[in-house]
Amino acid sequence: MITSINKRSYPNTLIVILAQDQGKSSYIEKNDITQVTDEQGNVTGYNFFNVDQLIDYDKLPDGQVELTDEELTKLNEKLSQVGFDTQLGYGEPTLVYGYVKTCDPHPDSDHLHVTTVEVGNDREVQIVCGAPNIAQGQKIVVALPGTLMPNGQQIWPGALRGVDSFGMICAARELGLPHAEQKRGIMVVPDDFTVGAAFEAQKCDELLANGKIQL
Repeated sequence: MITSINKRSYPNTLIVILAQDQGKSSYIEKNDITQVTDEQGNVTGYNFFNVDQLIDYDKLPDGQVELTDEELTKLNEKLSQVGFDTQLGYGEPTLVYGYVKTCDPHPDSDHLHVTTVEVGNDREVQIVCGAPNIAQGQKIVVALPGTLMPNGQQIWPGALRGVDSFGMICAARELGLPHAEQKRGIMVVPDDFTVGAAFEAQKCDELLANGKIQL
């Protein structure tokens, strides 16, 4: 579940994304809530309008927001009140530390690589990566499907030159870190970072500032 706010383009609105859109979307409006479904009838998200009546909108930042238990409860109560069956819930973190288990040349590209990345809980994902410094044995930051990046990009499964990819291996600049250099290349974190643990922006930026993270 991605929850985000864009105070300039969509004032006083909380956007909730539950899944990737598949084909043409349909909309059902009830009071201050719009439900979004795809062509198969799957619920892919909600827009909560006049959301300041439910939660403290002014304190929330632009971009992705982390809801408190109290805020989530109020949103679910509102969904039930207006007649929607869906109940929102927290998911596992989607921006995590990973380990590059394998890294092979893409069969149809001279610069892409096909990687197998461990992301915790005995789970591995295949990710196509175009960074020039990607290599086997690195610990890196992975944006898994369902991640909303600081620039507003949403990460979903896709394919690059015919090879399936289930996430993105991140550069420091893509993570919006203040001390990131504006150049190509993924960020390599220290070996003692725990695979599957949630990304810590402040910690990584401090290491960047002190030259303790590779670019």
